[in-house]
Amino acid sequence: MTISFIEQADVTGTIGALWVFPVKSCAGVSVQSAQLLPTGLKWDRAWMVVDPEGVFITQREVPQMALIQPWIDEQAGTLQLQYPGAPGLTVPLAVPGASDASQMRVQVWDSHVNAWDTGEAAAAWFSQVLGRACHLVRFDGAQQRLSGSRWTGGIEGATQFADGYPLLVTTSSAFDGLNDKLQAQGHERVDGLRFRANIVLDGLAEHEEDFIETLWVHAEAAPVAIRLGKPCARCPIPNIDPRTAQSSPEVSDTIAQYRQDARMDGAITFGMNAVVAEGAGQVLRVGQPVGGQLKFE
Repeated sequence: MTISFIEQADVTGTIGALWVFPVKSCAGVSVQSAQLLPTGLKWDRAWMVVDPEGVFITQREVPQMALIQPWIDEQAGTLQLQYPGAPGLTVPLAVPGASDASQMRVQVWDSHVNAWDTGEAAAAWFSQVLGRACHLVRFDGAQQRLSGSRWTGGIEGATQFADGYPLLVTTSSAFDGLNDKLQAQGHERVDGLRFRANIVLDGLAEHEEDFIETLWVHAEAAPVAIRLGKPCARCPIPNIDPRTAQSSPEVSDTIAQYRQDARMDGAITFGMNAVVAEGAGQVLRVGQPVGGQLKFE
């Protein structure tokens, strides 16, 4: 298949931004390129913070997680983490082995899987900055978490510690539309990073991702097909400013005025969960052309 699939697409655009969130519910990393794996973008949600019982912790309970800034240094083989006023933390990228790490049973929503405990130093650092006892765990690739196939045309996409799907896709025009509505009501504009999408598309109409069944990406080596399925129902996290960890309830209040989604029984949605249908192993880059195949129900 060549770039002709773009020419035949119902809608076209480009990848406007790519975001990787190495530690679930901590800050994101803007990247210009990322390898696409069956579990999503490389390094996305590969780590997670859990309480002593192994239950996942997010910004819903601890908003200051938004201020923990990770970045990946593949050359050095490390995950680096910073938090205002605290010394940095370094965690190896290499998956721990049984000889130098222990496993613990962890829970993310309804999923229970084994994960690698990254050790006492990481546990002490996260416990100090978050003000509660916790551990940092690494996803064990021997485990399998599958997305529900109801929304994905039968594709059972694998994921690590994401809520339920390996990718979240939205559009820059959706952010613009929200900000126009916020400003019209006397509120400040907000950063689209609040919505924690992996792929932000440019050149599409506002929330046009709602109607895309398959998103084709013209990657360098071979085409990539991403199947969009389940609308992303929103919790209070978009209220949290990723740069201050302060809540702005007017964000959710404004979205609720126009994003009640009948597909989700009236839940407030923003963005589409997605799975990798074709092209795992390819590299996505900002600026790559995309084409969407629409469906209307």
